[in-house]
Amino acid sequence: MVKLLFHIGRYFMMMGAMFKSMDKPQIYYQLWLRESVQMIQGSLVIVVIISIFMGAVTTLQTAYQLVTTLVPNSLIGSVVSATTLLELSPSVLSFVLAGCIGSRIASEIAIMRVRKQIDALEMRGVNAQAYLVFPKILGGLVAFPILVTLSAFLSHLGGMFAGDMSGEITVVEFTQGIQEHFEAFQLTVMYVKAITFGVIITTVSAYQGFYTQGGALEVGTASTKAVVYSCLTIVVADYLIAQIML
Repeated sequence: MVKLLFHIGRYFMMMGAMFKSMDKPQIYYQLWLRESVQMIQGSLVIVVIISIFMGAVTTLQTAYQLVTTLVPNSLIGSVVSATTLLELSPSVLSFVLAGCIGSRIASEIAIMRVRKQIDALEMRGVNAQAYLVFPKILGGLVAFPILVTLSAFLSHLGGMFAGDMSGEITVVEFTQGIQEHFEAFQLTVMYVKAITFGVIITTVSAYQGFYTQGGALEVGTASTKAVVYSCLTIVVADYLIAQIML
């Protein structure tokens, strides 16, 4: 318990130090753009593949559960849509992004730490927390909503075509179900989760990398811890958001 409180305290100290004596805004603007592009490009392929099959599997399993003449087929589309917007695209995808983006952030900063590059920045009077962590947070605020939006679209598309090809539900019925039961508030919840999880993954991963000590073995350990702790924090945050907003 004491160790947990120590890490929580040091985490917030790192976040607080990030806003002290920041350098010129132009520097962070360039770093922010680079981080945003890198996050999106590095995760794009796996997001596309996972999202399409995530929607397809959800459609087929929902159709299997609703095998009855008392329930219209269009209900499958509404269930898949609500599940995708509220949980699959923002939450499940974030676990994947924790592995893609979080591990990269942690290992990148950890390598700089073990090579004494962070110490060199601090000796030159550069705010290392702001220079290394802040652009990644800003990048996450841009990249995660974009990736989650793409995931939601492709998940709907994958579910639509999977249902049509399997004969469980036509494209017209699937679309009708989405339109009949769609609520704009579901998009609000999805984007709140996307932004929250983006901040969690970038900051937790940066924290693990920033305070790494040792050599190459510890870099790998920091990368693993970044993914594990990010996923654990996402689970807790997911519950809290659902409890507050739903």
